[in-house]
Amino acid sequence: MASVKIIFRNDKKNHENKSPLYIRIIKNRKAQFLSLGIYLNEDEWDDKKLKVKSRHPNSARLNSFIAQKVAEAEDMSLMLAGKDINVTSAKIKNKIKGRALGSFTAYGNAYRDSLLKSGHIGTYIKVKASLSKLDQFAGGRELQFEEIDTDFLKRYEKYLTDTLNNAVNTVHGSFRTIRKLFNDATRESLIEPEHNPFFRYKLKLEKTTKIYLTDTEIAKIEKLQLPPGSKMEHHRLLFVFACYAAGIRVSDLLQLQWRDFNGTHLSIVTQKTTEHITIPLPSKAIGIIEKYKSEALVSNDYIFPFLKSGHQYTPLQLNRAISSCTAYLNRDLKDIAGKAEIDKHISMHTSRHSWATRALRKGMRIEYVSALMGHSSIKTTQVYAKIVNAELDKAMEVFND
Repeated sequence: MASVKIIFRNDKKNHENKSPLYIRIIKNRKAQFLSLGIYLNEDEWDDKKLKVKSRHPNSARLNSFIAQKVAEAEDMSLMLAGKDINVTSAKIKNKIKGRALGSFTAYGNAYRDSLLKSGHIGTYIKVKASLSKLDQFAGGRELQFEEIDTDFLKRYEKYLTDTLNNAVNTVHGSFRTIRKLFNDATRESLIEPEHNPFFRYKLKLEKTTKIYLTDTEIAKIEKLQLPPGSKMEHHRLLFVFACYAAGIRVSDLLQLQWRDFNGTHLSIVTQKTTEHITIPLPSKAIGIIEKYKSEALVSNDYIFPFLKSGHQYTPLQLNRAISSCTAYLNRDLKDIAGKAEIDKHISMHTSRHSWATRALRKGMRIEYVSALMGHSSIKTTQVYAKIVNAELDKAMEVFND
């Protein structure tokens, strides 16, 4: 049971030099203070008997009121303890005041809107989709923090898998948004840590296989005969360029401008991580860029002919344009792989995996690979080192023959 006591806060005097009375609630060594709205002079409070002294003209009425509030706090503590093993001092305080923990829906929508305002469009779209699915599950009603517990999350997971047919990793993405909002609300002290269900509810994630190409397979794509000047030819050149240019993400590739290229190096700020990276280009990558040079080029024109140079895109328009270009690219790359007799399902992201595994195989240090790829942590890069190590282990099996 929680400890409930009246506290005379001599450290919080008002403009009349009077001190307030609080109910102090302690549970699991954590204290919450509930103001009673009563201010007294020091000589009007008996700190031993915890009563208003009779010298105060309304002592009898005030003492009756105080006793009633203490009894309410103790009753609420007992009631909650009987229902919730995770009852906290904050929960008791909120129940006494008749206040819920707050609206999760409003908190989530505010976060979503802040992403749009700050231009984090990719994250905005993911969060918007996650919150939309949650809103659909809730039937459009406003959700409160306190009702999203482990039982709620189990029911929601079942809804995503059984009703919406979401795969395990798709469910994981939707739950990551909810978890982030709970963690943020916990850090901001909007909810108690004990009310964060993700301290007990673990997300499921399936490992995915990273598809990458070898030097031989990339050479097949390079040598493939395609109609000059066709979209498929441009898509092939972009893919091959990325395979040599540190596996730059497609969103950054499409936005490359001539001012980012000094003849030997690219200097860019990545869209996903906002990392500034400088990439020295090998001769094959420089050769591809040279194909797009013209005497009339402008420094802020795009290098590759997919986005409209000179067009003033809004953040949302730019995101849609990049998504549309990427979808077209990936469709063509599937056909290109077939024409080159490569039995792998490739996409633009395959160029990123291909560069990383080839760089490590050729002896590049992992910290250099990580820096050139714009990874915020070397842990992200280590997955490629595991792939290469697994290949070496397999290669050693020849000695078992």
